[in-house]
Amino acid sequence: MRKSDGSYTYFVPDVAYHVTKWERGFRKVINVQGTDHHSTVTRVRAGLQALGIGIPQGYPDYVLHSLVKVMRGGEEVKISKRAGSYVTVRDLIDWVGRDAVRFFLVSRKADTEFVFDVDLALARSEENPVYYVQMAHARVCSVIALWGKGAERLAGASLTPLTLEREFALARRLAEYPEVVSAAARELAPHSIAFFLRTLAGEFHGYYNDERILVEDSSVALARLALCAAVRQVLANGLALLGVSAPERM
Repeated sequence: MRKSDGSYTYFVPDVAYHVTKWERGFRKVINVQGTDHHSTVTRVRAGLQALGIGIPQGYPDYVLHSLVKVMRGGEEVKISKRAGSYVTVRDLIDWVGRDAVRFFLVSRKADTEFVFDVDLALARSEENPVYYVQMAHARVCSVIALWGKGAERLAGASLTPLTLEREFALARRLAEYPEVVSAAARELAPHSIAFFLRTLAGEFHGYYNDERILVEDSSVALARLALCAAVRQVLANGLALLGVSAPERM
């Protein structure tokens, strides 16, 4: 729609939509749009302020996403609006599964260029971030199952026998999780949770590969199992926030 003075009023329906959202009680609204809609942010917010109905400045929030390039078989999947050729999220889910799609798409900043590598998403290796994180969770489950006494018995375990720097590093990393989640919510940056999970998984895999968990000293074994159980819990919580499963076997 163009006014007689040449200005555009495409944003008017958006203003009306957000007025309705506000009147229905939605005090926190986040719009996810492409980076080509950058001018919409200023126009919609200005329109809402001009109405003078008590909507605060900065309402609504916006997350602007850049386009995603899809690679398959080492080649870019060509997308053409004119030819009606494009890749949908359903296509990606059909190719690699829901978990990989969700983790991959959330694992980068919204406004940065991103290449969705279908072959990487199918790989069962440490280069595949979602597989790597899920494998860390499954490894802990395997160790606790091998122990065979039930994870609930680890709740009151003493952590005093933990003396290795790797163990202290894991404990410090786990302690960061609440703030990572809080910051992700404040900054509308879910990718930071994916980064954290990838880092935690890497540190756990290193610990798992270098140290025995079920050692002969029962107090040390119990403490290490408790640490591993904490890693498992945080991995499961983080994956759940991203809508990704935490399998017990892989």
